[in-house]
Amino acid sequence: MSTNGHSVGAHFENREPTVKETYKAILRIAKELGPVKEDPKKTSIHLVRKTAFAGIATRKTALVLTLKSDVDISHQRITRREQASANRWHLEINLDTPDQVDKEIVAWLKRAYELAG
Repeated sequence: MSTNGHSVGAHFENREPTVKETYKAILRIAKELGPVKEDPKKTSIHLVRKTAFAGIATRKTALVLTLKSDVDISHQRITRREQASANRWHLEINLDTPDQVDKEIVAWLKRAYELAG
């Protein structure tokens, strides 16, 4: 899939195989929640319901998952928390392997998905 000259596949060029496997794990969970559109951008891939609920930026050996939230969550797995507006937070989580997409990530992903619909 390509939009504005960007493709999902291009985000995985010159990346370790675990990066794509981790992305697939996130995408599989997201699609279990309901309809999801992959929207590749220059620096990340947005996962969209009616609006974006997650962003995935790939790195050489890992990826950075950014989730939408209606509350600030202070947790050791969240490496960056940014208040986007009065009732919106963006939470960043670094993921190195697919098995890190666990119950906790699933719960946060579900909450983000619900906010985007």
